[in-house]
Amino acid sequence: MNKLKYILPLLFLSFSIESFAQREDTGNYEYDKEYMFGVNKNTNGGLIGGFIFKAGTRIDDSQFSFWAIELSNVKNPKEVRYTNTLGNSYIFGKSNYLYSIRPQYGREIILFKKAPNQGVQVSALAAIGPSFGLIAPYYIEYVLNRVETVREQYDPEIHQSIFNILGTGRLFEGIGQSEFAIGANLKAALSFEFGVFRSNATGLELGYMLEGFTKEIPLIPTTENRQLFQSVYFTFFYGFRQ
Repeated sequence: MNKLKYILPLLFLSFSIESFAQREDTGNYEYDKEYMFGVNKNTNGGLIGGFIFKAGTRIDDSQFSFWAIELSNVKNPKEVRYTNTLGNSYIFGKSNYLYSIRPQYGREIILFKKAPNQGVQVSALAAIGPSFGLIAPYYIEYVLNRVETVREQYDPEIHQSIFNILGTGRLFEGIGQSEFAIGANLKAALSFEFGVFRSNATGLELGYMLEGFTKEIPLIPTTENRQLFQSVYFTFFYGFRQ
């Protein structure tokens, strides 16, 4: 009886390890939560278009719901960056920045699952939510005369000579004079996950974004300004699962 007392736990442990190994071999790594961080590049943004955080919850074997929040810098398609003789760059004609904060709710459907520790998982997703726009003044440093310069928001009626622009203002200068705009956004995308670790996720999201505000956003006063923006984007993401 004493030997049996030690043998039974060992047999149970051996069976548990074998069952776990079989489950791992099938590739069915089960998880209920996932948390993703991403860096965005889009046709309305600069080198880095924005950042995103997403939290997903499993609905069934192939479907997730998620909440996300994006922070993005939205540009006018006609913005052109110049570099002066001092090596400073600026965007001639630009009067305002537009920073968009986008809370979103969406659904993601897994189209193709990947094999254990290899392959690519393909998902389709869609999301919708409000947009909160921060319209911040774009400051430049401008030469008034040989001894005096000013830093102020670009005004096409005043700052007409590109040769008198020394560069942009300081970071976040004039942010206290910002205005707000309310709108909405929606997006549709395909997600390609190619991470090799089951508890982590690394991949790429390719999609289309449509965003509208209740008023025109005067990014460049001398050209056509919009209240509706559309873009194609891709996002590199990394995250983990539980």
